[in-house]
Amino acid sequence: MGIVLANIAIFGQPITAAMWPGGFIGADNDPGGWLWIAQFVLIDGKMRGLFTLLFGAGVMLFMEKAWARGATRWLQARRLGWLLVFGLLHYFLLWQGDILTLYALCGLIVLACVRWDVQTQIVAALIVYVAGALLWTALFYYFYLLAETPFGENPMLAETRAEIMTAKTVPVADAATEAALMRDGSWSANVAHRLSEHRFGWLTVLWQVAWETIPLMLLGMALYRAGLFDGRMDPRKQWRWGWGGLLAGALATLSIALWVQAKGFTYFTTMFAFMGPSMLTRLPMILGLAALLALWAPGAKGWLGERIAAAGRMAFSNYLGTSFVMLFVFSGWALDLFGRLDRGQLYFVALLSWAVMLAWSRPWLARFRYGPLEWLWRCLTYGRLFPLCR
Repeated sequence: MGIVLANIAIFGQPITAAMWPGGFIGADNDPGGWLWIAQFVLIDGKMRGLFTLLFGAGVMLFMEKAWARGATRWLQARRLGWLLVFGLLHYFLLWQGDILTLYALCGLIVLACVRWDVQTQIVAALIVYVAGALLWTALFYYFYLLAETPFGENPMLAETRAEIMTAKTVPVADAATEAALMRDGSWSANVAHRLSEHRFGWLTVLWQVAWETIPLMLLGMALYRAGLFDGRMDPRKQWRWGWGGLLAGALATLSIALWVQAKGFTYFTTMFAFMGPSMLTRLPMILGLAALLALWAPGAKGWLGERIAAAGRMAFSNYLGTSFVMLFVFSGWALDLFGRLDRGQLYFVALLSWAVMLAWSRPWLARFRYGPLEWLWRCLTYGRLFPLCR
């Protein structure tokens, strides 16, 4: 459900609008950028981080069950191989913002670490995560200095600055092309564009985000084994750790957002904020949210709690199902809403998608053992048909 909020801007607007308000077609109707700030602080990177953390925990849970049945890591590798197939189909046929290919490839790397002890997994994860965050922070701060400060006016840096400014025009121009295709082109024209212009875009995402994805998967494995998700941790410590991480990380992230606001939400300030220091400040928020949600989940009873739990059990079907629905909501050949909604209206669409998830997931699981895509993935992994109906 949080992933929908994170992705809604690039379902309904050019991909550059994901981090840069200037990427919106028309006005985003966000005076002062406060909606951008709220999303930057509370949503961006945190929902993907939670998803990644839980994916790592899921890899470990799967392996424990596989080992108990005498299977090996090859079964998990086969499972991730099929996830890669799903991801590539999603990327080319439905939506360019796919994350499943990233998870499949990073999962294969993390699979080599499942036998490490908990402490080794945590230390290795933190070293890689912090190293990646510092690397990207330094790189994108250099871009910001060159493009938007007097530092870049040095004659000796003129050629480099020109290259940086040219690099900005490439994604902006491509976003304009994709916007035109979404509004006026057919589904097949969009697929053809991805095949011709972005056939290796998923590998670019791998390089950009693997520095975060691999260590968070490792942390998810370690925290699962340490008892975060099954009540083996001291609940009082978990509560303090959760709120401490969430609040400290949120305040640090807010300071970055306010700096971007003071700079006028320019292209390179938003790029620096997204790809650089926020990677450091969101880590305690991700861990804090995981701790607090793990405490809350066992008591999530009643109408809403049970429906949220059901939506989570069908996360794979809901993730791909959302892309399928959004294709019809925003494509020019369907409801034709691409580029026509401002930021607030896009959030309304996201909340409607929540309502759909909550409405269908629990009734489905009352009748069937798995979500439809969870069932298909399981059958492909084991190479046999499992009963679907209860």
